[in-house]
Amino acid sequence: MKRIRNIFNSQSNQDGNFFIAISKILKFKPKTLKFYQTAFTHRSMNIKDDKGHIINYERLEFLGDAMLSAVIAHHLYMEVPGGDEGYLTKMRSKIVSREHLNELGKDLGLIKLVESKIPKGQFGDNIHGNLFEALIGAIYLDRGYKNCDKFIQKRVINPYVDIEKLEGKVISYKSLLIEWCQKEKKVFDYNVYEDTGNDDVKHFSVKLSIDKKVIAKARATSKKKAEEKASKRAYFALQSQINKAGFI
Repeated sequence: MKRIRNIFNSQSNQDGNFFIAISKILKFKPKTLKFYQTAFTHRSMNIKDDKGHIINYERLEFLGDAMLSAVIAHHLYMEVPGGDEGYLTKMRSKIVSREHLNELGKDLGLIKLVESKIPKGQFGDNIHGNLFEALIGAIYLDRGYKNCDKFIQKRVINPYVDIEKLEGKVISYKSLLIEWCQKEKKVFDYNVYEDTGNDDVKHFSVKLSIDKKVIAKARATSKKKAEEKASKRAYFALQSQINKAGFI
């Protein structure tokens, strides 16, 4: 009996500590704590409910992504009455970019609360954005749309959304460059190859050519990073032409 009581008290203490920590982040007290506990449960924990359904933050991440997009879309619709569908879509993409969500998750220190069998130092940057979206999903289930909207306004829109600055922000230099090349009927080519050299970690090099002329070169630990790096260098080399065409 004593042993059972100790286990119960230990669990209560853990819940109490989590309740305090999540309340500080939310700036309000949760009604249903289990939503938030799920939002910080990594799939490596391999937890299932009574019906055999897997419990982790991934479903909440899906829900949070939808809620975040809806609130941001409404804000842009009201704030930019002259913006067409393409403009509004592009601006929303800039606000909810993976890079930005990762920054938000880091600012809130969400990774400190995650329950995982994987050492936290082994996670990539995207864990921060994933947890942020899961947190949004948990708020929606716990407090509804109105409070979800309030949290996003306070944590995302008010401190970070500046329409004029966002208009000049580039999310993907590769996408921008490809769009420009297609519009201007230019032939582009990303020639990617392995370039390990003397490094312990595999690297990739890329030569970016436009109309058969090499515009930029780059090297990184993945093909995607190397292509983006080369695209960024190409953009700055061709900035005046690209901006003149109205791509920024």
